[in-house]
Amino acid sequence: MHPDVRSPGGNVSGAAGRADRTEDGATPGQPERPGPAAPARGRGPVVAALMMGMALAALDGTVVSTAVPQIVGDLGGLSVFSWLFSGYLLAVTVTLPVYGKLSDTFGRKPVLIAGIVLFLLGSLLCAVAWSMASLIAFRVVQGLGGGALQGTVQTLAADLYPLKERPRIQARLSTVWATSSVAGPALGGLLAGYADWRWIFLVNLPVGAAALWLVVRHLAEPARDRARAGARVDWPGALAVFGTGTLLLTALVQGGVAWPWLSAPSLALFAGAAVLAAVTVLVERRAAEPIIPGWVWRRRTIAAVNLSLGALGMLMVAPTVFLPTYAQSVLGLGPVAAGFVLSAMTLSWPISAAFSNRVYTRIGFRLTAVTGMTLAVLVLLSFPLLPYPGEPWQPALVMLLLGAALGLFQLPLIVGVQSTVPWSERGTTTASVLFCRQVGQSLGAALFGAVANAVLAGRLAGGDLDDPATLTPTAVDAAVEYVYLGAAAAGALALVVLLTLAPRRFPVLPDDDRAA
Repeated sequence: MHPDVRSPGGNVSGAAGRADRTEDGATPGQPERPGPAAPARGRGPVVAALMMGMALAALDGTVVSTAVPQIVGDLGGLSVFSWLFSGYLLAVTVTLPVYGKLSDTFGRKPVLIAGIVLFLLGSLLCAVAWSMASLIAFRVVQGLGGGALQGTVQTLAADLYPLKERPRIQARLSTVWATSSVAGPALGGLLAGYADWRWIFLVNLPVGAAALWLVVRHLAEPARDRARAGARVDWPGALAVFGTGTLLLTALVQGGVAWPWLSAPSLALFAGAAVLAAVTVLVERRAAEPIIPGWVWRRRTIAAVNLSLGALGMLMVAPTVFLPTYAQSVLGLGPVAAGFVLSAMTLSWPISAAFSNRVYTRIGFRLTAVTGMTLAVLVLLSFPLLPYPGEPWQPALVMLLLGAALGLFQLPLIVGVQSTVPWSERGTTTASVLFCRQVGQSLGAALFGAVANAVLAGRLAGGDLDDPATLTPTAVDAAVEYVYLGAAAAGALALVVLLTLAPRRFPVLPDDDRAA
């Protein structure tokens, strides 16, 4: 058995199992032991609530996409409808670090309850929106709740299950997330076409209410240390993080879409983000309980996982954003069939993730992730080799293999990094990883969008990129091939980070020190 994984008998072999975590750069000392969040026999209702919460957060990221024509026809605001997606994404991303710290300070349960309530309130307000501006504002409220759902659900999954059982629950959550994300556009189209677009948000209410009841009724958390429970919240730091993230992500999401990259709005947003980032560092250094503690980047394991998951976020833009366009423009498929090509990845990913523990218990977390990403890079490099125009099963097979490879990459890193910190740091650590993945996705969308536009502009020789009639299948095929090469480069970057920055053995804490 590899020395960074606890043996079945309960002993930790090797230096990586020591509670002092000196290999990871942490301060030596015994971590707190708050006790289990729920007994093993009582986990079922809590897990059901987590899965429902994860489904809601994932579903509302994509469910609006196919209902845009009906929404615009009812409310107007075609020129700003993209903020229905951007506003939700921004709110989810920039609040992740804040909720992570709050869950470490006050416990997971109050943060999760607050997130569900905010999400349901935003859903109800969206359903009664009277204009596009009000709908966008209420989508931001939804996102404020969605940020708590995403981070706290992942953290609670680590709290509830010991290391050897954690891949099972994480695979379930991955399945729920992937299925909900893929089903979102289909559900949105059905509700908008056969009922009313407002039902897209109303259907959240019974599901969210059930999840809320299960959490209130069945999630029992232990009493925390009084000094920690009464700690002051770093609200200046929270506002600084929120402001920095908002400006940066707005610049990345809207740059090249709402305005040119080198225009005054883009430059102003990037400059403002840089200034606020400097302010954030100063504020966080002086705070007693910073929202983003310095150890998130000082510890090699956490820093390596942050950067690696950021690269994964960039990589994922290629299949999730550009493959549906390729399937429709090059292969001539309809929207539903194009979605099935992408959904092949969601079949193999959770299966691979569920069996990843059989790999990392033998070779370790880092080597398992390196193996998965190496395979993913090879799969991505195979995409430009597909025949033109080809058959739908060919890119579907590529996606099937890509999902299997990434299942070996993401889950071991998340499980591994959560296992290196005590309960009091797990929320912050998990939120940091998810935040970096979200930022990487926004950066990838901006970067690969610019690459695709440059290729299309060169192939169309001055044609209008905004006119769908000018986008020939050969031009789209060439653009998507370059995007997949860029995704392979992002995967290679993740490999470099893991091989140079991550320790060979993750400094895993014993199960009793990681008990929730």
